[in-house]
Amino acid sequence: MDLWRAGLDRVPEEVWEHREARTLILADNALTSLPADIGRLRRLRTLDLGHNALVSLPEEIGELTGLDRCLYLHDNRLARLPRSLGRLGELAYLNVGDNPLVSLPEEIGGMVGLVELRAQRCGLRELPGSLGRLTALRELWLRGNTLTALPGGVAGLRDLREVELRENALEEVPEALRGLPLLRRLDLRSNRLREVPHWLAELPALEKLDLRWNRVHPAPRLLDALARRGCVVLC
Repeated sequence: MDLWRAGLDRVPEEVWEHREARTLILADNALTSLPADIGRLRRLRTLDLGHNALVSLPEEIGELTGLDRCLYLHDNRLARLPRSLGRLGELAYLNVGDNPLVSLPEEIGGMVGLVELRAQRCGLRELPGSLGRLTALRELWLRGNTLTALPGGVAGLRDLREVELRENALEEVPEALRGLPLLRRLDLRSNRLREVPHWLAELPALEKLDLRWNRVHPAPRLLDALARRGCVVLC
């Protein structure tokens, strides 16, 4: 069902009769709430609620255990996410960016199928320790928050390929990233870094390291080591 830019301020009742629907697109409307009836569409694989004015989501969204492709919540007014999201263990892509969340629920650790998590410009001060349970995660996008660290459990996310930490409040490169075998791109632009650790040269897959708009400059020895491995460093 595609109701993109349909001028809606509420979801039409007939939507809930489509029990076999696999995709529901309600993006770019004027929705401020989503009724509990959403839990009736248990065959959904993709749900797009982006670019609305949602201030909350019902716990019944956790009943959509068939969601395995995409849950798009970008650009709403959500101050919190329902704890029931942790039941969506098959979901591959979650975007909660541009919402005034401040925090993510600990239950997000139950979303063990996540391959890509986007939580940009949410005002996040910290991340839940349960993030370390998302062992399928390949991409983590966290631009424009106020993070000062990453939880230690990130060190166990051995499949991580891309990490964006641009425009946060980091004073140190998170130690949790050390030794990640597949990490290819690390964006640390516009933080408060006080030093650039030499262990970055030990990341075996690193292809691009962005350190621009920090107050430190990598040591020449580190730059040489990264250059020999073909890693592009921007600083």
